[in-house]
Amino acid sequence: MSRLALAAALVVMASACSAPEPPRMTYPVTKTVDQVDTYHGVAVPDPYRWLEDDTSAETAAWVEAQNAITFAHLDTIPFRKALNARLTQLFNYPKFGEPFRRGDRYFFTKNDGLQNQAVLYTQQGLDGTPSVLLDPNALSPDGTTKLGIFSLSKDGTRAVYGLSEGGSDWNTYKVLDVTTRQPLADTVEWVKVSGAAWAGQGFFYSRYPRPAPGKELSTKNENHEVFFHRLGTAQSADEKVFSDPANPERFHTVETTEDERFLILTVSDRGKGKKGNAVYYRDLASKDRTFRPIVGEIGDDTFTVIENVGERFLVFTDRQAPNGRVFLFDPRRPDEASWTDVLPERPEPIDSVATGGGKIFATYLKDVTSRAYVFDMTGQPEGEIQLPGPGTVTGLGGRRDDSQIFFTYTSFNYPPTIFRYDVATGATSPFREVAIAGFTASDYEVTQVFVTSKDGTRVPVFLTAKKGLAKNGQNPTLMYGYGGFNVTTAPGFSALRVALLEQGFVYASVNLRGGAEYGEAWHEAGTKLKKQNVFDDFIAAAEWLIANKYTSTPKLAMLGGSNGGLLVGAVMNQRPDLFTVAIPQVGVMDMLRFHTFTIGWNWIADYGSSAEPAEFRALYAYSPLHNLKAGTAYPATLVTTADHDDRVVPAHSFKYAAALQKAQGGSAPVLIRIDTKSGHGASNTTKQIESTADVFAFLMHHLGVTPRLPGAPATTQ
Repeated sequence: MSRLALAAALVVMASACSAPEPPRMTYPVTKTVDQVDTYHGVAVPDPYRWLEDDTSAETAAWVEAQNAITFAHLDTIPFRKALNARLTQLFNYPKFGEPFRRGDRYFFTKNDGLQNQAVLYTQQGLDGTPSVLLDPNALSPDGTTKLGIFSLSKDGTRAVYGLSEGGSDWNTYKVLDVTTRQPLADTVEWVKVSGAAWAGQGFFYSRYPRPAPGKELSTKNENHEVFFHRLGTAQSADEKVFSDPANPERFHTVETTEDERFLILTVSDRGKGKKGNAVYYRDLASKDRTFRPIVGEIGDDTFTVIENVGERFLVFTDRQAPNGRVFLFDPRRPDEASWTDVLPERPEPIDSVATGGGKIFATYLKDVTSRAYVFDMTGQPEGEIQLPGPGTVTGLGGRRDDSQIFFTYTSFNYPPTIFRYDVATGATSPFREVAIAGFTASDYEVTQVFVTSKDGTRVPVFLTAKKGLAKNGQNPTLMYGYGGFNVTTAPGFSALRVALLEQGFVYASVNLRGGAEYGEAWHEAGTKLKKQNVFDDFIAAAEWLIANKYTSTPKLAMLGGSNGGLLVGAVMNQRPDLFTVAIPQVGVMDMLRFHTFTIGWNWIADYGSSAEPAEFRALYAYSPLHNLKAGTAYPATLVTTADHDDRVVPAHSFKYAAALQKAQGGSAPVLIRIDTKSGHGASNTTKQIESTADVFAFLMHHLGVTPRLPGAPATTQ
């Protein structure tokens, strides 16, 4: 059967059934197969297993048929185009990265506003005239070639830059002659989970074996190896520096210290459920190529080498310090009893720590907002960096001889602004500020509240809305959460989100367990057998918003991506009555098979594994795919994914959408939007705006919100 014929067959609609107005949506018929897996004596059907084959003509036809009804529905929303125009206007402002330096030359990224990719610039001195060094927009006609890493050599004359295509996590590394601005012939392919660590006339990197052509989404990523590439040679001549074929699911990543004296090797084994890592060093000034351990055993404790201090190392860890601490490791006295604390553990968790200008810079989290401090290299405090208010600091750090340190500050109503810290005086001043058309920060108010979860845990929630919000239960509200992988859901600005706020939305960002908001103990409380805590926290926040008259179920929506997509799917199954709209984006939806795809085994450290009886029971109890109940009235749902997502493969969303369409007992639509040439996130600005417009239009439409936008028809819902 041809692809077109197969697509036509799949769009045959399911048999009609009687339902009250509004009429129930009909969907393309999705075939089922007799696939049953047995886990610890429990038979688990998997009728949509065939959708895991992303290269088949049958799956392609299913995608085509699903997109057809999705975009047909979106086309009926009268304000969708006007909303896209407003989002484009809001997003059209310059976006800068913090400048970084080699010698007297500075480098930074900038997107003028609507460029598909940020451009890399360079200039002589801070007051010099910027000129383009590398423009990824010129590398592909559709703007989906993305610049990943950019790693300068010690003298700044060469740089490794990574390119990914269509949103894929796979990178190809190239080398740029910074002086002539011309690429060299060097090419390194099939790089993933890697930086580029310079050492003399070459660099270290990590890669996987090349997957079979067309199997980039289905091949399990195993045997992560470390190589050294010498400039001017072919990749086939690269020296293998480290591999461990006996443990194929381990990550092996490397970096060099700023002086290129030491090579640092970090090894993790998350596929075996261990959330920590081992860390080793090699003295590149010696002929001895042995990696010597700082910590040689992988457990549940994290270790990160910050920088070397001569022949010693500053190391961050959460061992015996769930909020984190920094110690000094001396190779001459490697036993743990000799570790000397430089930054002892505090009541607030460390969010980041780096060196620069001969100082240590550390940010701590106080109820999820940044506090930034400066210490000398022995850990003696030298003061707090004053910030504009409660918000988030990123990028604080630099090189040893930097006299100025740059960092970015942002909050929900404060656009990202680059600040400059003068090392000699301790003065802080804005370096680059931005203005956004039609946005006035003082029009909006950010409030932090604390809700009580099911087990009594105090959970922070940030609420952003127009000033003067009426607590009448009628405000459209979008809840967002993540809750996993030690990731902090920090206060941050989104120009696109302004399109909701200006229409009267409340944006509720929930700081769920599983993140890093209160250190490792908070993270651990949302993992493996305790994952249900994450969903309980989110449900408690929704109930609090309703009880306190911020909103009501008819006006309440939820959105989350990746692990947050799992959150949305699980919460929707457990409380379908609580929300009117659900947007699970690139979600992990099959909790029994996630570890079988690409790099999914890496998530076992957070989720557990269906191979373990107790963990299987916990996973099976909340897995979004496996807990749908036929005949239940589920919220209006727009599932989103992309054809190049090789992190959370689209099969998760395909299978979940098919199962949800079959289970839906209410009249609300269940649709899936499948982007092309995008990955785990939008691959360029155009796609980001298009996808956001579709998501916002869908949730506004189904919450009964008609936005006031130039060019939008005046309609009543």
